Amino acid sequence: MALELDTLDWRILKELQADGRMTNIALASKIGLSAPPCLRRVRALEEAGLIAGYTAMVDEEALGFTLTAFAMVRLHNQAEADLRSFENRVLAWPLVREAHMLSGESDFMLKCTARDLTSFQNFVLSELTSAPNVASVKTFLTIRRAKREPGVPIVVPG
Repeated sequence: MALELDTLDWRILKELQADGRMTNIALASKIGLSAPPCLRRVRALEEAGLIAGYTAMVDEEALGFTLTAFAMVRLHNQAEADLRSFENRVLAWPLVREAHMLSGESDFMLKCTARDLTSFQNFVLSELTSAPNVASVKTFLTIRRAKREPGVPIVVPG
């Protein structure tokens, strides 16, 4: 049974998406509930899988990861077993932070974060292009990030 979301649930999701470290008391105050029913709602959203987890947004550059790049990957074969095999390989590559299967000219787009150009080049040459079933790779280096907005665009109804 799917969870029916009301305005309070949407407000909880919006607030926690903006600040996952917010205490239950602060969250309850922001949405106009007392703490116990607020916590029950949060737990229900977690159990329904609408809140998949909590994480910290770290500053890549401050930690020495100065390069963000995208790799467009085309595979020789797109049979489900081949796609799954490539996806499993991607899961083992720490430089790959996101991977999306695409429609169109490329099969996958990989978002990669590396300490520098040399480490990214080493990954592309020694891991990515040599992986089984990889037909071609086109890479794009980013110049700067113009927006970073995790999650989904929540608009609270009402």
